[in-house]
Amino acid sequence: METSAFDYELPESAIAQRPLPERDAARLLVDCGAAIPPDNHIVRDLPDLLEPGDLLVLNTTRVLPARLALRKETGAAVEVLLLERLDGGSLSDSGQSRWEALVRPGRKLPPGTIVRPESGSGLEVSVDEDLGDGRRVVTIDVEGPLLDVLEQFGVMPLPPYITEVLAEQERYQTVFSERPASAAAPTAGLHLTPEVLARCAERGIGRADVELVVGLGTFRPIATDRIEDHEMHGETFRVPQETLDACARTKANGGRVVAVGTTAVRALESAAAFGVNEGRTELFIHGDYNFLVVDRMMTNFHLPKSSLIVMIDAFVGPRWRDLYADALRDGYRFLSFGDAMLLTRR
Repeated sequence: METSAFDYELPESAIAQRPLPERDAARLLVDCGAAIPPDNHIVRDLPDLLEPGDLLVLNTTRVLPARLALRKETGAAVEVLLLERLDGGSLSDSGQSRWEALVRPGRKLPPGTIVRPESGSGLEVSVDEDLGDGRRVVTIDVEGPLLDVLEQFGVMPLPPYITEVLAEQERYQTVFSERPASAAAPTAGLHLTPEVLARCAERGIGRADVELVVGLGTFRPIATDRIEDHEMHGETFRVPQETLDACARTKANGGRVVAVGTTAVRALESAAAFGVNEGRTELFIHGDYNFLVVDRMMTNFHLPKSSLIVMIDAFVGPRWRDLYADALRDGYRFLSFGDAMLLTRR
């Protein structure tokens, strides 16, 4: 398939620059199947759009304040976006740790370059090996617990299409986030509130959790002319056995597994496809992929020619174009802080 087949015109005015005051007030476009116009709802309606016996699956990853604005000894500005820790360890550790990172401007930073915050002390970063695609190995040296230092010097790594400053950093976290690890939020989950989840539970809709550490595999654009030539960057995932068991029970009893976000889809499908509960996944869902677990998906509206659009095409088929066209015509807000859609697998 040609990558150009997954392009569409996204007006800048359709890109949401800030979250709504109320998370669950986001609009929700509900897919009703081929040749049937979609329904318009809001996320607050989600409990009534699902059935007792369905199962919501949430990605509980939490975003690290992983974007660091640093300086060379010459005073030149350097940006380091931490993607993934390479040496294990804990965020409570002090001392050195090694990370994969995106570094700008990479061409002006030979291996061994040291960068530091413009003001303050307790953080030093050595820019090391070039991994290609803009990625570098960096060595971080901190005084005190690493997470505390990142919270002091780092900021939320908002996507580049969001140009406004986020007034409340917690709005780029889901209300159910747990372990800080990701370089981006699982954005479909940003809409959910404790009240919506409680109402789902009251209606007999179950909940199960997964973790997929969101990194380059999720937000890296497709740069090849053919979809099949795109290589997914590996991301760490964990699907507890109780989650897999809950999915199996749900399907055996006639319920539907409803993944909140494309990252929850990748975690579930990776576990089923590879027969493991945790590890690294490079699963690229496209074309006639045979979904093994997920029946419905709640997801935001995604960038043109992205691996996420390609996944949506695999899930619902070419009608994604009609759904996106309807959403743009009706003034839905797109991308990370935008509105959402509820899709049913073809």
